[in-house]
Amino acid sequence: MKITRRTALQGGIATAAVIAAPSIVRAQAKPSAARTVRAVFHGDIPTYDPIWTTANMTAYHGGMVYDTLFGIDGKQQPQPQMVGKWGVSDDKLTYTFELRDGLKWTDGTPVTSADVVPSLKRWAARDGGGQHMMLRVKDIAAKDAKTFTIELKERYGLVLEVLAKTSTPVCFMMRKKEAETDPMQKIDQVVGSGPFKLNLDETKPGTQYVYDRNPDYVPRADAPSGIAGGKKVNLERVIFVNMPDAQTAVAALQAGEIDFYEVPPTDLLPQLEGDKNIKIEVLNSLGNVGQIRPNFLHPPFNNEKARQALLYLVKQSDYMKASFGDSKYARTCPSFFGMGTPMENDANTDWFKGGQNLEKAKALFKEAGYDGKPIVLMQATNIAIMSNTAQILAQELRQVGLNVQVEAMDWSNVVQRRSNKSPPDQGGWNLFITWSGGSAIGNPILLAAHAATGDKAWFGWPSDSLHEELRTKWALAGTPEERKQIAQQIQANAWKFVPQLYYGQWMQPAAMRTNINNLLPVAEIIPWWNVTKG
Repeated sequence: MKITRRTALQGGIATAAVIAAPSIVRAQAKPSAARTVRAVFHGDIPTYDPIWTTANMTAYHGGMVYDTLFGIDGKQQPQPQMVGKWGVSDDKLTYTFELRDGLKWTDGTPVTSADVVPSLKRWAARDGGGQHMMLRVKDIAAKDAKTFTIELKERYGLVLEVLAKTSTPVCFMMRKKEAETDPMQKIDQVVGSGPFKLNLDETKPGTQYVYDRNPDYVPRADAPSGIAGGKKVNLERVIFVNMPDAQTAVAALQAGEIDFYEVPPTDLLPQLEGDKNIKIEVLNSLGNVGQIRPNFLHPPFNNEKARQALLYLVKQSDYMKASFGDSKYARTCPSFFGMGTPMENDANTDWFKGGQNLEKAKALFKEAGYDGKPIVLMQATNIAIMSNTAQILAQELRQVGLNVQVEAMDWSNVVQRRSNKSPPDQGGWNLFITWSGGSAIGNPILLAAHAATGDKAWFGWPSDSLHEELRTKWALAGTPEERKQIAQQIQANAWKFVPQLYYGQWMQPAAMRTNINNLLPVAEIIPWWNVTKG
C-alpha cells in the first residue's frame, strides 16, 4: 500500500465489529433532524467495555452512556460529578463520598454504593493510575446506599485526579452486575447512568451507533467545563457513523449528510475552510502523541540495547510528513512527556538531537544479540496513520538488517492480539503502534502506558524498578517545581530503558457544520452534552 497524505488520515473500520447485543431500553420515537447529530470519528467501536480496553472509540462510547464520580474541568482540576458531597479525614487517610440525588441506571434502578465499589475495583485492575493508587489503598467499602469510603494505608495526594482523569481507561461507573465481571473479560451488557443511552433497535455494529437522550438523567446545576459540571443534553439523538473513506466523509459533511468529522485530512482542509457552511476547530490543544510499543517479554526487545536502537532508528519527521505533509498541526516529540505539557523537558535527548543514526542502531541490535528471527510488527491497516507508521518502521528496520514480518489486520484485531503474551511465532508480537492524548502523556501516573510494572503493566509489559520509584516520588511531591525536577529524572531513565518511543505529535483539527455549537474541548473524550444544533 502506497503511503500518501490522503490515506494517512482515512481513519475508520470497514469490517463490522462482532459485539454482543447489550441490554437497552428501546427508543419510542424517532427524533427530528433538527435535534439529531450525525458524527464520523477516526474508527469503529471495537468493544462496548471502556474498562477492558484503552481504545479511544470505546471511551467515546463510554462518555455517552456512563458517568464518572469526578470529572476534570477546563482548568484541569478535579470536580465532583456523580459525587454530591465528599471529605477527607484529618490524617488524610480516609476519603468519604456521598452520591448525589437522582442517579439512576437505564433499567430504572437507583445507583448505589454497591455499584460503585466493584466498579472502582474493576477499573483499578486495568488502569495504570488506578493500580498506582491501589498500592496505597487499604479498603474501599460501602457504608450505606449512598455513602462509600476509600481508606488509605499512606497519604496519597492524587486520589481525586486519578478518579477524574480522561485518559483511558476512564473511571466509568457500572451497574453492580457488570462491575463484578472479571476485569480481563469484556462485558456484554450496556446499562449506564449517563446523559445518553444506546438505542439497540437502530444500532448496526460496524456501521452506526445510535445514542438517544436519557430522559432520566439529572445533570448537575454547575456550568459545564471539561467533562465536569452540568451535562445538560440539548440534542435528542447522536449517531456515530462509521465512514472509513476520507473523501466520502468530506463530501458528506459538505452536503449536510453528516454534521461532524473528527479527522479530516490536512490536504482537504483548504477545501473545507472555503465552505461557508463548515468550520474548523482544534478540540485538544495538546494533540496526540504517536507511540511505538516494544514487547519486553521476548527477544530482541527484552534486551535494553535493542530498545535503545529504536531511538536512533526512528526519524520522526518522516512519519509526520507521510501523514500530515508540512502541516502546521504536526511536530516531532523528543520529550517523554510530550511537547507543551508542564512536564516537558530535554533530559537525555542526545539521541534525538544527533538525528537518525542507522549505524548506531545497527550496532546496538548486534550488541543485543539479534539472531535474524522475524520481528512481528502489527499493522492496523484501517487507521491509516498507524498503517503508514508501520510501513515506515518496517523499512527502517530492514535498512539495519532486521527480518521484519508485517502482520496486516484491522485495529480491532490489533486490540485483541496485543494482549497475547505468547512468543511472536505462537500468536504474540514484537511491536505495535498506537497513540495517546498529549495531556495523558504529560502525566507519569494517569497514563496506563507510563507504568513499568512488568506483568501488571500495559501491553508491552515494561519493567523497571527505578522508573516506578520515581513515579511514586513524583506522585508524592509537594510542589510543581519538585515534580518538574523528578520528571527530568524519569525522562533520563526512560530514554535509557525505553518503555516506548514516539513517532511524532500532532493536533487534529475537527470539521463541523456551522450550526453545531458549544462543543466542549476535552482531551481524550468528545462530549455531546451541552452541544446545540441550529
